[in-house]
Amino acid sequence: MGAITAISFLFLNFLLLLLPGPSSSHPLCIDSRAPFTLNTSLSFCPYNGSSCCNTTHDLQLQKQFQAMNISDAACASLLKSILCARCDPYSAELFTVSSVPRPVAVLCNSSVSANSSQSSRAEIDFCSNVWDTCQNVNILNSPFSPSLKGQTGLPANSSSNKLTAAWQSKADFCDAFGGASTDGSLCYDGEPVTLNNTETSSSPRGLCLEKIGNGSYLSMVAHPDGSNRAFFSSQQGKIWLATIPEQGSGKTLDFDESTPFIDLTDEVYFNTEFGMMGMAFHPNFAQNGRFFASFNCDKVKWPGCTGRCSCNSEVNCDPSKLAPGNGAQPCQYQTVIAEYTANDTATKSLGTTVKPLEVRRIFTMGLPFTSHHGGQILFGPSDGYLYFMMGDGGGAGGDPHNFSQNKKSLLGKIMRLDVDNMPSAAEIIKLNLWGNYSIPKDNPFSEDSDLRPEIWALGLRNPWRCSFDSERPSYFMCADVGEDTYEEVDIITRGGNYGWRVYEGSNPFTPQQSPGGNTSSESISPIFPVMGYYHSDVNKKEGSASITGGYFFRSQIDPCMYGRYLYGDLYAGAMWAATETPENSGNFTSTKIPFSCGRDSPIQCTSVPGSALPSLGYIFSFGEDNGKDNFILASSGVYRVVRPSRCNYTCSKENATAVGSPSPTSPPSSASQLHGSFSRILALFSSLLLLLLGAI
Repeated sequence: MGAITAISFLFLNFLLLLLPGPSSSHPLCIDSRAPFTLNTSLSFCPYNGSSCCNTTHDLQLQKQFQAMNISDAACASLLKSILCARCDPYSAELFTVSSVPRPVAVLCNSSVSANSSQSSRAEIDFCSNVWDTCQNVNILNSPFSPSLKGQTGLPANSSSNKLTAAWQSKADFCDAFGGASTDGSLCYDGEPVTLNNTETSSSPRGLCLEKIGNGSYLSMVAHPDGSNRAFFSSQQGKIWLATIPEQGSGKTLDFDESTPFIDLTDEVYFNTEFGMMGMAFHPNFAQNGRFFASFNCDKVKWPGCTGRCSCNSEVNCDPSKLAPGNGAQPCQYQTVIAEYTANDTATKSLGTTVKPLEVRRIFTMGLPFTSHHGGQILFGPSDGYLYFMMGDGGGAGGDPHNFSQNKKSLLGKIMRLDVDNMPSAAEIIKLNLWGNYSIPKDNPFSEDSDLRPEIWALGLRNPWRCSFDSERPSYFMCADVGEDTYEEVDIITRGGNYGWRVYEGSNPFTPQQSPGGNTSSESISPIFPVMGYYHSDVNKKEGSASITGGYFFRSQIDPCMYGRYLYGDLYAGAMWAATETPENSGNFTSTKIPFSCGRDSPIQCTSVPGSALPSLGYIFSFGEDNGKDNFILASSGVYRVVRPSRCNYTCSKENATAVGSPSPTSPPSSASQLHGSFSRILALFSSLLLLLLGAI
C-alpha cells in the first residue's frame, strides 16, 4: 500500500510540474475573460466591485454549498470561502487551468513568500487549517477526493465523505491541494486575493502587432453575445460581421466582404469628412436584435435626410448668415442616428445579414459647416444609455459661434439618451427633442436650467473615439482633437466642462473671430486633460496631428501593457501608453511606445520608407474584442496587439514558454501543441504507473 501511495503522489506531483506556471499576477477569470465590475454585491460570495461571478454564478455556488450539507460551522465557513474563490478576479491563476483543471484553488500551505506580489495578512498555513478543521467532517459531494479514489487507500466504491478516509495525512492532502505564493504565482488564503500596493509593473518595451485583415474600417464593436465575433463598419456605410481568429493561429478575419451585415450606402453621404461615423449594438442585441448606426446624410440626395438646423434662434445663430462650405448650403448635411433590427431569431443569434430597413429615427440634426461632427455612439456598460459624441460643427477660426460653450446647443457636446423608453409626441414638443428618445432622469440638466437635457458633458472640439474601461466603467475616456497646438484625452464626468474654446488643452485659446460671442475663463470651471501631446511632439508642421482615442489595455497577451491606456495619432507615426500612478488617482504619465509587426504576421506588413515603423497609413480607430484583445483599425488594414516576444520586445512578465510563436503556415496554436505534448507524456506516464501497480 505504501508503494501505491508513493507512486500516486509521484504521479500527482508530476502532473503539477507539467502545468505551466504564470509569470505574473494579473486579474483574469477561469474562462480567460477579464473580471467585470458588479453594480451590487453578490449575495452569497463576499465579492463586490471586480469579480468573475455574476448573480447567476453566485446562486449556483450557493446551491453547490448547500448540497454539501456540512454540519460543522467552522468547516462550512472554510468550504464556502473555497467555493467562492471561483469569483476571485485572480481565479485563473488560483485554479491553474491547463490540460487538467483543478477542482479547487491552490490553497496557501506556507507563509506568503517575501518575494511574492501577494499581500501577507498573517503568517498563515490555510491548507493545514482546512485539514485540521474539516478532516473528520462529513462533506457530501466533496471536491477534495474524487480524482484519487482507489489510489490512496480509499476503495473506489467508498461512500465515505471525510478527508481522513480519502487522504493518508495532512501532508498528503496539502501536497495535492496546497501551494505557496511566489513572485510567479498566487495561492488562496481564505479571503479575496490582494496584492502589495508597492508592486510595480515592468514598462512595455514595444507594442507588437499582427495584421489580420486588409480592409479599411472606421469602427469595431464586439458582438454583445460574448463570442469571438465582432462588427466592422466602413465610412462608406457598410457593416460586416466577422469571426476573429485565435491568437497565434496564423489565420485572418473570417467574413465574406461581398455580403455585408447591412448596407446603408444609399442613405449615407460619404467623403473625407462625412460617412458612417459609428455603430452601437443594444446590450440585449442577442435577444432583441436592436442596433443603431450614426451617419451623415445629404438632404438634397436623400428624402429621409430631414432635420432642423443646429444653427437656430435658440442658440442665437442665423443660418442665412452662414457662408456655404465646399459648395454646400448650411445644414444641407445632417447627422443621423437610426435604429435597425435583426428581425428574426436566427438572424439575431447567428445570422450575418439584415435588411436595411430603418425601424426608428432616433436623432437628426443639421450641421452648420462641413467638419467637426464626431459621430461615435456607444452604450454605457453600467447604465445602458446611449452616449453620442458630437463635435463643435467646425467653421474657420476655432468654433466661431462658440457652440461648444453654448448650453442650448448640442454641438461640442457628449449626449446621453434613453433609447429604451420612447417619448410621447407631447414630450417631444415640450422638451423640443431632436428625435425619438427620452431623457435619463439623472442627466445634469436638472441642476442647470440653462442646459439642454440631452447633454452629459460640454466644451469639446471634436471627440474622436471614446471608450469605457472594461474593469472600471467610471473611467469614460474621450480623445478630443485639438486646433493648432495640443491633442488631448479627457476623463468624461457628469456635467463636466472640458474648456473648448476657452482653452485648447490647458492652454488659453484666442479665437480668430467671434460672431457667436465669447465665454470668459472666470465663468467656467474647466476640466483639463489627463494626457495628450503637442503637435510638435509628432511633427513640426502645424496641423499635422490629430488624436485617435483608444482603450485601457485589459488583455493578458502583453502583461507589460496591462492597465495602461493606449492611444495614437491619426497619421500613424506615434502611439502612447499612459500609466496611472497611483491607481484611481487620475494622474497619468504618457510614454511614446515603439511598435512593429511580427515576422510571423498572418498578412505580411509593409514598412514606412526610411523607417522601421510598419506602414499603417492612418490610424482611424482602436478596437477591443470580447477577449479584451486590442486592435488598430488603419487605412492599410486591421492589426491586433500580440505577445511582445513575437517582435523581440522584452517583457519580464511574459511567460514565453506558455505559448509558442507559430508560423502562418502552421494552423495549430502552440497552446494546442503544448496540450498534445502534455497528453502524450501523460499517456506514457499512465502506462508506466499501471505497469508498476500490476507488479506490486
